Amino acid sequence: MNEPLTDGRRIKGEQRKRELIEATIRVVARDGVAGVSHRTVSKEAGQPATAAAYYFRTIDDLLTAALTSCMDEDAERMRRLADVDDPEEGLRALAELMCRVVAAPAHLLAEYELYLLAARRPELREPTRRWLAAVERFGRRHTDDPVRLRVLAGTIDGVLMQALLTDTPPGRQEWEEILRAVLLTPGPETRR
Repeated sequence: MNEPLTDGRRIKGEQRKRELIEATIRVVARDGVAGVSHRTVSKEAGQPATAAAYYFRTIDDLLTAALTSCMDEDAERMRRLADVDDPEEGLRALAELMCRVVAAPAHLLAEYELYLLAARRPELREPTRRWLAAVERFGRRHTDDPVRLRVLAGTIDGVLMQALLTDTPPGRQEWEEILRAVLLTPGPETRR
């Protein structure tokens, strides 16, 4: 009879993996993808030098786990916003979320480093697809126009990227205006 581990080893192992993934994101934010090594990540996580190699056989496995973690967390936040009963309240909540995201530029930079890695490596694209699907799900609360939905995803990604390049990223009011312009302004199909 196989009984589940009751001594906490499985839980401790999952916690260590989570710490290594978070450490990978910090290393990417600080040094870029090229700065990721098993030793560097283990040290950043405060774990033994061999810990990252124990849990993640290759650097690709480690980078994939970091990308998946970032994109899945972002997608889950977006899905929760899509489930807000009042679409207008959801739009305001998304603007607030975007302000929090740009307030942590190191983490955002790491996400974009990993996002660009997926652009170069098709096998890493599934987590980014889940993010884009969550953005579309949010957008469908306001429109079913496929062009607007694509513009929404591009706008969010573009404004976040621009926020990394400026000293004054958009505030909540500006985010709301951007989102309203994309989602709520009548398009050519409704103007007569």
